[in-house]
Amino acid sequence: MSHSSARAGASMAVVSMLFVQLGLAASVGLIDQVGAGGAAWLRLFWAGVLLLVIVRPRPSAFSRDTLLAGSALGVVTAGVTLLFMAAVARLPLGTASALEFLGPLGVAVVRSQGVARAWALVAAGGVLCLTQPWAGTADPVGVAFALAAATCWAAYILLTQKVGDTVSGIGGLAISMPVAALVATVIAGPGVVGQLTPELLLVGLGLAILLPVVPFTLELLALRRLTTGAFGTLMALEPGFALLIGFLALHQEPNLLGLLGIGFVVAAGIGAERSGTRIHDVSADETDRATPTPIAA
Repeated sequence: MSHSSARAGASMAVVSMLFVQLGLAASVGLIDQVGAGGAAWLRLFWAGVLLLVIVRPRPSAFSRDTLLAGSALGVVTAGVTLLFMAAVARLPLGTASALEFLGPLGVAVVRSQGVARAWALVAAGGVLCLTQPWAGTADPVGVAFALAAATCWAAYILLTQKVGDTVSGIGGLAISMPVAALVATVIAGPGVVGQLTPELLLVGLGLAILLPVVPFTLELLALRRLTTGAFGTLMALEPGFALLIGFLALHQEPNLLGLLGIGFVVAAGIGAERSGTRIHDVSADETDRATPTPIAA
């Protein structure tokens, strides 16, 4: 049962990563029209609207602690989206994703034990190969944005698991996404509204489904089946996906060292998938209040 749960959680996480990278690649063209902040705002705005319409949450159905955690999740969701889009506007997709991965990697190192912690170190080697900081060619402002996004992503993982453990289904997203949309509206909305056209609104709606609605839903469900340490290490696959999508969709060619980095992060992701289940029964239809457990060594 536990191995099956880990596999299901890992599969959801992998599909989520593919959606994330496809959504980011598709958003690059939108950046040219409304800027990085505008592209992030359009996606978050529509995601908040969609979740409110689909779930129709009632505030009275949630405890005060759940509302606070969900609101905090919304703030960091807005942060990671706005900051990462700013990074992607200045860095190759693979490089930005590798730097952002330092957030999940930090979660993996802190929360993991034994063999799983060793996989996190392998992933760190892969991140170094992908970013190649010694070359000094990366835009420093883009790097700063990516590292700030990494901090938000670490908080996102912890808060997503907390909210997912206390709210059944995708009710937690119905709290966090409208909050994220509101935060993004305050920060980026005023500079974008005057540029909107019906076509841009429609494009934003499609991108919101691709990212964040589908992947964030899958991540919430995955974190009910995996420890935060395993999930954080499994996210090591994301820079590899980013490099692949960047090459195929954006014609951003990796070098040999970057390809070696992909090998490291894929190995780390496989290792995390084999050892990262959460030790409790999972039901998507009922509230789960289990406390995150260490990864089995």
